[in-house]
Amino acid sequence: MSSSARLFTRAASRSHSDVATTPSAPPRTRPFSTSPPLLKKGAKAARSEKQQSSSPSSTKDHTSSSTSDDPSDFSALEADIASAVERLKNDLSKLRAGGRFNPEVLENLRVQPDRSAAGNATVKLSDVAQVIPKGRVVQVLVGEKDHIKPVSSAIQSSTLSLTPQPDPTGANPLLLIINIPPPTADSRRAAVQEATKAGEKAGTSVRDARGKQQKKLRALQLNKTARPDDLKKAGAQMEKVVEKGSAEVKRIVDGARKVLESG
Repeated sequence: MSSSARLFTRAASRSHSDVATTPSAPPRTRPFSTSPPLLKKGAKAARSEKQQSSSPSSTKDHTSSSTSDDPSDFSALEADIASAVERLKNDLSKLRAGGRFNPEVLENLRVQPDRSAAGNATVKLSDVAQVIPKGRVVQVLVGEKDHIKPVSSAIQSSTLSLTPQPDPTGANPLLLIINIPPPTADSRRAAVQEATKAGEKAGTSVRDARGKQQKKLRALQLNKTARPDDLKKAGAQMEKVVEKGSAEVKRIVDGARKVLESG
């Protein structure tokens, strides 16, 4: 072999050896400082916090707290006064005037259908009979024959001063007839007194509602959760709400008294 051929062979062998022993390039890696786990954890925590803040219970508690700490919130006071006025109207509607009669008075009487029952159980008259007003006559249609005597006894023993009678025609043995007597001076006077008592009861309820609102304002003052100026302004507004409610009670009672006195 010639010297030039030997040199070519050695060079080729050396080149192949260098390629085989040359280490491969290390794989490309992401620096630790840019690893995403911390970002994922932070995002999850943010989502959790967002869900908690937007949950109904959290919103409700926040709203309730904000409402209770608001000295100018009179929703509870107004609701209590409205309830007192509604009860007053209901009580006055049961008073008789001009020979007219409210059937609810009879319907709400308690009847003991079975005297042998344990505990003297009673039910409303409307549960065992139907009350049908017809001018100055009221018909009571009893559902069962055994209930006629208990219903009649309940009416006679009440404070209504009414006496039920059997059907005068004899056509319906389950029918009771009640004649409503015309009003007298004494009955008018008694009705007016009842109206006055109902008005006093409503007035007491209005004052009790004011007391509850006053306690709320006092608590805000002691806890220093409201500014003095806001509390002073709320106190003045509270008195206006109470004054309006009291005026409504007086208006209703005065109107009822006029009707009863003229009846």
